[in-house]
Amino acid sequence: MSEASDKVRGLHELPLFPLPVVLFPGVPLPLHIFEPRYRQMLLDIGLANNLFGLAYFDPTNTENEVPPAGHVGCVAEVTETQTFADGRSNILTLGVIRYRIESYIERGDPYLVAQVSYFEDDEEDEELLAPPAKEVAETFTRIAQAVRTINDERAILPDISDTEPQRLSFLVAAAMEIDADVKQEMLELRSTSERLKRLRAMLNIAVTSYEERARIHELAKSNGHGGRKIEMNDE
Repeated sequence: MSEASDKVRGLHELPLFPLPVVLFPGVPLPLHIFEPRYRQMLLDIGLANNLFGLAYFDPTNTENEVPPAGHVGCVAEVTETQTFADGRSNILTLGVIRYRIESYIERGDPYLVAQVSYFEDDEEDEELLAPPAKEVAETFTRIAQAVRTINDERAILPDISDTEPQRLSFLVAAAMEIDADVKQEMLELRSTSERLKRLRAMLNIAVTSYEERARIHELAKSNGHGGRKIEMNDE
């Protein structure tokens, strides 16, 4: 049993927080809690395990903020909390493990509570995962370096070359500027190799544009020309 699975062992009911963002396992996400129902949720989980389910919903579809049965989300663990006098809170969460909604539980809570099951990626040959993971890490690092140049940043980039393939795929998917619907598809995949394959394709399309923009930015710096981030598309 993995450490992530161990954290949710015996936990079959999960409070849900629908938001227009996609959370991945192992990825941090800061949130501002201000609605009364989610203030109550924060109090309730604080007395238990500090776990809730973040569920992505499309903000353009305001008629369906209740994720349907079968929806896949990510369990979030509250790791830090800053509470204000008026009851609002800033919290830092960390993605733990993916869940699937089986059904909803009606017991009068002001927020959604679902019966859920949990899953992780299927087992795959680590030797076969190593080459695509290496390429994804290298290409993503090239893009990150180009973005740093465009934004005139001096921070040292973290070394992700030895990151475990599944974790790498989640970190890169979370960091990429792609549509939330595409991120949701990445979250739902149970194959690390397929996620790496899709990421590699998107990164290979984007890297040339980023590096060309960085080159032009360096040439134009003396004229005060700047650059902005270039969005990645999976088309």
